[in-house]
Amino acid sequence: MYRVHAGEESAINQELMNRIDQQFLEMPYYGTRKMRAWLRQEGYAVGRKRIQRLMRKLGLQAIYRKPNTSKRHPEHRIYPYLLRGMPIQSPNQVWASDITYIPMPRGFLYLVVIMDWYSRKILAWRLSNTLDADFCVEALEEAFERHGVPEIFNTDQGSQFTSNDFTALLEKHGVRISMDGRGRCLDNIFVERLWRSLKYENVYLHAYTTGSEARRGMGRWIQQYNDQRLHQSLGYRTPDQVYGCLGERVAV
Repeated sequence: MYRVHAGEESAINQELMNRIDQQFLEMPYYGTRKMRAWLRQEGYAVGRKRIQRLMRKLGLQAIYRKPNTSKRHPEHRIYPYLLRGMPIQSPNQVWASDITYIPMPRGFLYLVVIMDWYSRKILAWRLSNTLDADFCVEALEEAFERHGVPEIFNTDQGSQFTSNDFTALLEKHGVRISMDGRGRCLDNIFVERLWRSLKYENVYLHAYTTGSEARRGMGRWIQQYNDQRLHQSLGYRTPDQVYGCLGERVAV
C-alpha cells in the first residue's frame, strides 16, 4: 500500500486529488467515509481527515459537486432562480456558466465556460490559475462580443458570479440574472455533464504539464465538441448546427 504521511504536500497529494476527483464524477454521493474506503481498496492508506482536507480543496461535497471557486460571498447579492418549469425553446434564451478544477503536476488550474442551454454550444471559455472574478468577466465579455446577449444568464452562487463586476456587466446588457439554489447541481445539469465529458475524454488522458499545453489541448476538444459532437437530445446534431453558426471556430 502507498503510505501517506500527515506532513506531505507533494506528488502523492496531487495523485490523491486526481483519484478523488475522478471517483467523484462516478459517485457524487460519496462522502469522506466512502471515499476513504474506496481509496483503501485502491491501495492508499490515507486517513479521513486528510480526505476531508483534500475534498475541501477540490470543493467536493457529497450529493452535489461544486468547485471551491464557487464559494458564496456573504456581502454579495444573491438572485432568484428563474428557470424552474421554464421551457427552453431557442438559442440565446438561456446561457449558463460554471467553473471546474483542472489537475496539473503541481497544483491545478480553473476553467470557466459559458454555454448556451438550448444548443449546448460553448460560447466562450477561459483558464486561470487564480480565483479572481476577472477570468469569468473576460469570458462573458467575449461571449457578448461574438454572440450577442441572452435573455437569462444562470450560474451558481459562487463569488465570481455574484461579484459586482460580473453582475453589473449582465445588467448593463439587460440580461436577467438567475442563480441556482445552494447545493443544486441539477440546476446547471448541462454544464455538469460537460465537465464529465471533458475530463474523461481529454484532461485525464493527456495529463497536461503546463498551462499553455492545457489551453491548446482543451481548445481543440472544445472546437470538436461544438462542431463535431452529435447529441441525441439535439436530434443527433452538433451544438453549432443547432445554434445556427456551423463553421465558426474557437480560437486557441
